[in-house]
Amino acid sequence: MFIDSHAHLDRLDLKPFGGDFSRFMEEAGAEGVERMLCVSINLEAYPAMRALIEPYSNVSVSVGVHPNETGKEEPDVDCLAELADDERVVAIGETGLDYFRSEGDLTWQHERFRTHIRAAKRIGKPLIVHTRESRADTLRILEEEGAGEVGGVFHCFTEDWDTARRALDLNFSISFSGIVTFRTAETIQDVARKVPDERYLLETDSPYLAPVPLRGKPNYPFHVRRVAGMVAELRGVPVAAVAERTMRNYYALFGNG
Repeated sequence: MFIDSHAHLDRLDLKPFGGDFSRFMEEAGAEGVERMLCVSINLEAYPAMRALIEPYSNVSVSVGVHPNETGKEEPDVDCLAELADDERVVAIGETGLDYFRSEGDLTWQHERFRTHIRAAKRIGKPLIVHTRESRADTLRILEEEGAGEVGGVFHCFTEDWDTARRALDLNFSISFSGIVTFRTAETIQDVARKVPDERYLLETDSPYLAPVPLRGKPNYPFHVRRVAGMVAELRGVPVAAVAERTMRNYYALFGNG
């Protein structure tokens, strides 16, 4: 059995399932996905996302605003903490910094990131961190805000071992997506070999980043098996061992909400 620790279930292409989310859920279970974490990217879509997963006890959610989201409701600590006062909410995020898609003065991104960290510390739930072309500032802000108090995960990890080591030192785990299967992903594959057993997770980031040989196609949580297969190959262990290890790591970080 597998856990997809990061997916956007409210954004999946449901055409192969006749537009029926329940049929997708049945397929995911049949394909060995035990649990999924449905990750928030803005507050406007959150109520519908929360309602979508309500009937499914094996789906948890996060609350947060993605660093690239603009022109919509800006979160504050009180709002995030109130929404996260819910047993199905297991994390704050995704949050962080992204200098690839945003330009100019990005002070607003820094302040949004700090807001999420402060909310996570207030309620005692972990952070889901997104970082792209911003690793130095991401690590600096986590350090300045004392984010290690709650820890969390660097999702869809795309950095080098030095960045991973610093994230681990800050009490964060490392999550591998379909990118680890790409032929050009040698740096990420190196991290997948080195990260300690108890500090890594698997994800799909569905509907994005489908693994090889499905690259460029819509992604689904059951493709987490392909991510697990690559990580198992890199670490020289059976796929079942990776599935069992990452399941234990997920529950240790996020609990059973």
